[in-house]
Amino acid sequence: MTFVSKLRAREPLVGTWVALSDPAIAEISAQLAFDAVMIDAEHSTNSIETVTEMARAVDAADADTDTDPGAIVRLSENDPTEIKRTLDAGVDGVMAPMIDSPEDARALVEATRYPPEGVRGVGYGRGTEYGEAFPEHLERANDETLALAQIETESGFENVEEIAAVDGLDGLFVGPADLSAALDLFGETDGDEFLEAVDRVLEAGHAVDKPVATLAFEEDEIERWVDRGFDFVLAGVDIDYLQRGGRRAKAAFEDAVGQSE
Repeated sequence: MTFVSKLRAREPLVGTWVALSDPAIAEISAQLAFDAVMIDAEHSTNSIETVTEMARAVDAADADTDTDPGAIVRLSENDPTEIKRTLDAGVDGVMAPMIDSPEDARALVEATRYPPEGVRGVGYGRGTEYGEAFPEHLERANDETLALAQIETESGFENVEEIAAVDGLDGLFVGPADLSAALDLFGETDGDEFLEAVDRVLEAGHAVDKPVATLAFEEDEIERWVDRGFDFVLAGVDIDYLQRGGRRAKAAFEDAVGQSE
């Protein structure tokens, strides 16, 4: 099974988040047998060229693992031109930020689908093997392309049941920092009020048998979100891995120096 089919079946999956711009980070992440690599194109310097190289890097790691890691791109906005160009890069799907309404969700779905189901333009890109995969690509792409909606605003939260029910939308994503800020609860992600909001998003997705994903950092946070019912957890961000690893190494050196004196 592919990552997309496993996510749609609501199997428990783990991914990692890549914001730094070196494709080697995406390749290493895939080699570590994460189910998916989320490539950030919103809060990063990643261009469409960088995203394309990262997709190549994830695909290159397939031969070295027993998994088939998915490559998903968090878009900078819910824009049909950006969606078209991103999918042409050969990724498995996209996640759009700031989905405030069912109309936004329908626009996202339509932008990921070729006519007559959607409005995606047909082009020669990596996703079509530069035209060599026509017409097979057109026959299967609508069924195999993932579309996720990020619930991170007050409007998105208030409309979450209607958003989740949009036909063709594959799932929801809760960004704890963004949603807590939108609900005037920034940083209170372990408080009862925020957890009640999380439960509402989970219930909205699961009521229509769609997966719900989130981002976690610490081990206890990962465990909490899994226990809460999230289907797909992005377990950390490359920037955080680098910072924590660096701090541990520096602290180990300082301890060693202290013991030798």
